[in-house]
Amino acid sequence: MTLLHDLLDRAVAAHPDAVALTRGDETVTVAGLDAAARRAAGVLAGLGVRRGDRVVVCVPTDAAVPALLFACSRAGAVFSVVHERTPVAALVHVLEDCEPAVLVTDDPAAQVAAVQRGIKTVSLAEVRAGAEAEVEAPVLAVDPVCLIYTSGSTGRPKAVVSTHAQVVFAATAIQSVLAYRRDDVVFCALPLSFDYGLYQVFLGVLSGACVRLASAEDAGPRLLRELVAHRVTVLPAVPAMAKGLARLLSRPGAQPPPLRLVTNTGAAMPEEPLRRLRSRVPGLRVQLMFGLTECKRATIMPPDEDLRRPGACGRALPGTEVFTVDDEGRRLPPGGVGEIVVRGPNVMAGYWRRPELTAQRFRRVEGLFPQLHTGDYGHLDVDGYLYFSGRRDDLYKERGFRVSATEVEAAAHRVPGVRSAAVLPPGDGREGAVLFVVAEVAPEAVLAGLRVELEEFKVPGRCVAVEEIPLTRNGKIDRRALAVAL
Repeated sequence: MTLLHDLLDRAVAAHPDAVALTRGDETVTVAGLDAAARRAAGVLAGLGVRRGDRVVVCVPTDAAVPALLFACSRAGAVFSVVHERTPVAALVHVLEDCEPAVLVTDDPAAQVAAVQRGIKTVSLAEVRAGAEAEVEAPVLAVDPVCLIYTSGSTGRPKAVVSTHAQVVFAATAIQSVLAYRRDDVVFCALPLSFDYGLYQVFLGVLSGACVRLASAEDAGPRLLRELVAHRVTVLPAVPAMAKGLARLLSRPGAQPPPLRLVTNTGAAMPEEPLRRLRSRVPGLRVQLMFGLTECKRATIMPPDEDLRRPGACGRALPGTEVFTVDDEGRRLPPGGVGEIVVRGPNVMAGYWRRPELTAQRFRRVEGLFPQLHTGDYGHLDVDGYLYFSGRRDDLYKERGFRVSATEVEAAAHRVPGVRSAAVLPPGDGREGAVLFVVAEVAPEAVLAGLRVELEEFKVPGRCVAVEEIPLTRNGKIDRRALAVAL
């Protein structure tokens, strides 16, 4: 298997009648997913989509979306899933950056923005209603299949380019460690624009598990009810989700779900919610992970290894390597704290139209595969387990999502009345980021303006007005002084 749609072809041959996806009351078998993907491929062909063209998908979570992604693979197109709540201003950046042939959306404002730029649009209903067609482009394993936009230090999101071979390798390697089963039901309340959510679809097709597509609302107060009602056995979680489930289970008479596995990546999982979940869900096991969009997953813990190695986030994926280097790029021995480097076929192709940044982060130093210099710091123990220490740049995690302080600050400067802005990332007891502004408008107005520019998860929960932003001697934002100001 070297192409993304090969995963689906193999699943059709092995168990066509198995349930691949559910969403609401809709149930889609493996054969049904394949048929939907072929119909979607026909729609794309009718719109003139050719090998190498980009297709941006910006719709609410729906069972038709995975079919559309496999359709892009079969047509040789490159898909990019954007969160449906992305403001039009942020979506315009994606459209202008990747120049798609087609935008799939039901949002009238997004449709207008696309048409103004000469981009064709199609609704999800039209994708569903397409006629099945045989579309087989001459796709190669080295061809790109996916662009995932992620925050960075440039003030605007950048896209990580993933080829067919890289996606297939990463999904297969992750599945070899997590070992999803044919009888599993995977509850995916993570957006498919988030690679942690996206790869649940691929893992489900690989393993034969059923993926229950859910919304953020499903992961809130009704999370426990959803897990019990749908007999969920695997929960890919972020810390907020685990904390919420632990609270729900602490209520008198709460019925534990049939969960056998909880996984986590994207942000460090606190020990307390895991302790409470383990005490209330019989037989529950936990696998913690570490990764970046640029390599999907770097390390995975064996089941419950966090109980024996507190603070560790796993060993390198099979067929890959993780190590640390000093400031001169020299490998460090076990225990040596340095920049975390990932090497192997899970390292993605680079950044879309960012050659300088690609050369900086993706380096061909030795061997066949490039190595990713993550910008994150940590150390490995003598057994190869990675311990994460912190980040070198301004990236931080908010509610499980990767956010750039530079991007948030740049967006704040675009809000009328804001003269200066600085973000203080979570840490030192702060659960969320804090935005400091020098502005002629109230903090509430600044946050309202940010919601026009950014996805909701990127908007800090608190905004503080100050007379000036403290700077270091080098003219950089003094975040330590900001912390003191709180």
